[in-house]
Amino acid sequence: MTTCQVDPSIERKSIKGFKFPLGVYPVETMTPMVGYSSEFEPADNAEEMGDWEAWPDQYVFDVVMPTDRVEPFWHQLFAMMPGRIFPIIDYIGHDAYREIDPYMAYEPIGKEKVIDAIRTFRPFFFEDGMVGFGAVSEDPFFYIFVDEHKIVTIRVESQFKARVEKLLAAFDIEPKEEPAGADSAAHEHRAVLLTTPDHPELLNGDEILERMRDAWNLVLNVDPETNVDDEGKELGITLWRCFLRYATDQNPDDQYAEVFLSTDSIRKAEEISQHAIITTIESESEWHDVIIIAVDRFTPEQLKEIFKQDASAKSIDFSVLKEDSVLAVRLIMDKEQP
Repeated sequence: MTTCQVDPSIERKSIKGFKFPLGVYPVETMTPMVGYSSEFEPADNAEEMGDWEAWPDQYVFDVVMPTDRVEPFWHQLFAMMPGRIFPIIDYIGHDAYREIDPYMAYEPIGKEKVIDAIRTFRPFFFEDGMVGFGAVSEDPFFYIFVDEHKIVTIRVESQFKARVEKLLAAFDIEPKEEPAGADSAAHEHRAVLLTTPDHPELLNGDEILERMRDAWNLVLNVDPETNVDDEGKELGITLWRCFLRYATDQNPDDQYAEVFLSTDSIRKAEEISQHAIITTIESESEWHDVIIIAVDRFTPEQLKEIFKQDASAKSIDFSVLKEDSVLAVRLIMDKEQP
């Protein structure tokens, strides 16, 4: 069975009985504080939201608890949601100019798909410091998100406020002015999953994310027509690595490839890489199924290091940063991300 497993060499950090997730831990002196803060937020202005769905009046709860209590708390909250929801994943990926890759579904799916995935990949969702996950429903409005620090944010309409407070009380979580988890001090994030050639059924975070994108219909929630950093600065033409899965009618098994290129938007990077794969495989197939798994920007220094480790790879000509260009195409057997 395909699954994941925690690396047994990783030790859990605990301070005064407060257990931190294996993948997030403070690196300076701090005192953890179990508790929750809450506030009321008025509804969004529908006219200002444009094409986006306006959120209603809501009560927001931020909840800090030891990691061994997060999973049962999540399941109790998730049970309050309706049968069809929109899943969410935040992933600390490989993009050089964006800290977090935000994924969300634009079509609702059945809750059982989320439950099955969390059961299968439990260590990834509840222990790994590179991922946050959650779900939102529209009618009624109900939002749950467990971030990369395993701190839980809840947004609900007024009708659910008392139920959430009752659940918090059942978990002995009291209102506090400043509850403190790993993000309240200088801290480190790390991946915690074990991967080994001897056990190909064990997936790493990138591979699990690929499966979740398929199963949950997730889309990268970034404007595909622009190329900006986290501060909104326009970057122009940059270097990209597109990681793809492809198949043809002559070879329907999943195959993987990566395309290195230069361009100025996600949309162009996807189009250029798809065309590059179809051209490279030189197949006479009647159809080509090319799926974009990841689109990441890299600095010239990062790509130089990647190509330095592969003597057979084509040298990169960084002068092409002035135009759209394919730098190299690799058809690969090992689909692990760099």
